[in-house]
Amino acid sequence: MLADTLSASILGVDGVPVRVEVDVAFGLPGLTIVGLAGSAVQEARERVRSAIRNSGFEVPARRITVNLAPADLPKEGTGYDLAIAVGVLAASGQLRVGWRSDTALIGELALDGTLRPVPGAMALVAAVRAAGVPAVIVAPESQAEAAAVRGIAVHAARSLGQAVAHLASVSVLPLAEPTPLPAASAERREPDLADLIGQPLARRALEIAVAGGHNLGVFGPPGVGKTLLLHCAEGLLPPLDDGEAIEVSRIYSVAGLVDRRRPIVRQRPFRAPHHTISTQALVGGGPRVRPGEASLAHRGILLLDEALQFRGDALDALRQPLEAGIVSIARVDGALDLPARFSLLLAFNPCPCGWRSSSSRACACDDAVVRRYARRLSGPMRDRIDLWVEMVEPSRGLPSDGSEPSGAVARRIAAAWDAQRDRQGVSNAELPAAAVLEHSSFARGALAALEHAADTFRLSPRRTQRTARIARTIADLSGRETVTRDDVNEALIYRPVEVSP
Repeated sequence: MLADTLSASILGVDGVPVRVEVDVAFGLPGLTIVGLAGSAVQEARERVRSAIRNSGFEVPARRITVNLAPADLPKEGTGYDLAIAVGVLAASGQLRVGWRSDTALIGELALDGTLRPVPGAMALVAAVRAAGVPAVIVAPESQAEAAAVRGIAVHAARSLGQAVAHLASVSVLPLAEPTPLPAASAERREPDLADLIGQPLARRALEIAVAGGHNLGVFGPPGVGKTLLLHCAEGLLPPLDDGEAIEVSRIYSVAGLVDRRRPIVRQRPFRAPHHTISTQALVGGGPRVRPGEASLAHRGILLLDEALQFRGDALDALRQPLEAGIVSIARVDGALDLPARFSLLLAFNPCPCGWRSSSSRACACDDAVVRRYARRLSGPMRDRIDLWVEMVEPSRGLPSDGSEPSGAVARRIAAAWDAQRDRQGVSNAELPAAAVLEHSSFARGALAALEHAADTFRLSPRRTQRTARIARTIADLSGRETVTRDDVNEALIYRPVEVSP
């Protein structure tokens, strides 16, 4: 006999519907799985047989063939177990005629028939919902994730037996309540800008970068507060809106990083990987394509502390997401696009020993060493950093009582974000080149100043456009609709500077 069930597969950070076709025929007993099934899927043969037997059903002593369609899509993971087991029971006549075959089945089976959760439940359920499937059965631990997807009935089964009883209408699994979107959190985060000693220019640059979604690079000798400053950015980020929260939560669901009880991510991502990270871990990829740090920072910030210690190929791999907001991964069996729209924050020392620009200690590096060190960040990557700031050693002492705390800065940033969304729907950093002037009211003197600076400092067209976007953000922080000459002049302060001798 022939039967088919519904499941889903992860492709990048998205789900793809999969139809599980099962044929039980005369022949030597055995279970064969076809359809580009990976090793974890092939191992389902033993899990499914044991789960069926230990759940009180019979494993047919016949030749069982399972096809996962579409057959040209690589299949990985253990989420097909439940669909395969139910398909075997239906094809062998152990499920009554008229069973609920329009219900998708997602979950891993233990040897005793217990249903276990799988990563990416939110993306998997969204895929079958988009295919018009009205209901889905998942493991109890995946219920909150699955119920975050609107427009599909979600049921949680603890075992294969419970799932079969529901499908055969012997009993009914309760309908999961939709997972509510949590309220945006306004909790204070450490560290605070008030903890930073001095550095008014770097503080201002960080405020502009976060307010407009721009990329920021800071450099200076050890101990001046580079790491502290950039980690303060996490507390300045506005919360995700509803659509962004679902988008980011789906990525974290695929990566297996969500709290299954509270699966909706509301705070903007802030990722700070170690400099020993591989290129694949940074931008995504691997035998089973999974999101890297660039995608985990989507709609948030990616911080690279000690940036010149990172692999050169890893840094250059960020060039595409910084421009396009996606990571394109080309494979033999196709190409995948992973979302990666983030702001990049860089911090590094001016030389290997760190003391090149210090007034208190002498640098031990010769000029050739410093030049090689600086070239670890390629010219094209440098040109993609919007704001550059050299941090100098502050006067010795403790933070003054007059230092502006993160809370006050965050309020200005939130107002600037609202202004950008109301005016153009995206952050200033996301504006296409042709739309910069369209959505920005530049005073005549401001445009003249920008054109003069482009000639004087030999700014590339990309750098000129980035300067215009920064000036637009500066005006937004001041609550002005018109970009003035002063806004352009301030934006030019943060143009690239030479960090090698």
